[in-house]
Amino acid sequence: MKVLVTGAAGFIGFYLVKKLLSLGHFVIGIDNVNDYYNIDLKYARLEQLGIERSKVEYAKKVSGFISDQDPTLPSFFFIKLDLTDREKISSFFLEEQFDYVCNLAAQAGVRYSLENPYSYVDSNLGGFVNILEACRHTNIKHLVFASSSSVYGANEKLPFAVTDNVDHPVSLYAATKKANELMAHTYAHLFNIPCTGLRFFTVYGPWGRPDMAYYKFARAIMNSDSIEVYNHGNMLRDFTYIDDIIEGIIAAIGHIPLSNATPFTLYNLGNNRPEKLMDFIETLEINLGRKAKKAYLGMQPGDVPATMADIDSTRHDLGWEPKTGINEGLKLFAEWFKEYHK
Repeated sequence: MKVLVTGAAGFIGFYLVKKLLSLGHFVIGIDNVNDYYNIDLKYARLEQLGIERSKVEYAKKVSGFISDQDPTLPSFFFIKLDLTDREKISSFFLEEQFDYVCNLAAQAGVRYSLENPYSYVDSNLGGFVNILEACRHTNIKHLVFASSSSVYGANEKLPFAVTDNVDHPVSLYAATKKANELMAHTYAHLFNIPCTGLRFFTVYGPWGRPDMAYYKFARAIMNSDSIEVYNHGNMLRDFTYIDDIIEGIIAAIGHIPLSNATPFTLYNLGNNRPEKLMDFIETLEINLGRKAKKAYLGMQPGDVPATMADIDSTRHDLGWEPKTGINEGLKLFAEWFKEYHK
């Protein structure tokens, strides 16, 4: 099958492309390779997929897409393309005629949405509408898109279930992800586009995002700097290892919602075993071989004290079960971190 992965230079997108290729699929990835975090890491991921940085830069200067390639052969092609470019996205979809679309591209980060709200409006709202419109005008079999556990916002009931009310977001990032779910539901209803939204819970692992807490902790520990521990360490997080997330995405791609009324569904992808933040930090210390200097701070705006995923419907419909605990997951991350950063 011919699959589009947006955000292919990102953490989850990179792993998804690798998995799809291993399963024998034809994959095209797009990404704008923005500088929200160090672009060297994004290019390094692409190099792991066989895409040279110089060729990515050259692709900016040429036109034309990839439609003359044989979509029955496992191959990966990458185009530097921004979701907000409405005309190019539209012509790109019409030219390529994808079977499946997995939209992972977005402006990420809860705290950054306090500093640069317009980037979230442009990418997460405008860019997502461009994807929906492109799917509407082509024969997409299934759109799978990234949502987030942040949509649960101020909810106090644990675990978080997809049937819970999510009308009280506490960050603009969360509000845009909730909006994505509503927008996809509307297109599924009006135009019969099968859509599945996946609410990711604190994804971690090798090749991860440097803006995430575990990555920042590792960098500070190895540099003998203090780590910032919010809410004085009284936090619970449903840390979910990247390989488990990818297995969930693959299962979701193959499970097309078939309702005649509105072919739309949502699933949580979380570990279902929340960890105390201080235990997580201790495990990271053990695997890095150093103790952390800790600076205890209050709760940050847009943050929540606890997350935990109810995955009953995910288990039932997708046959998905997370397998990786933090001991194994952080060991693998720490080994990669020390190698990558020398």
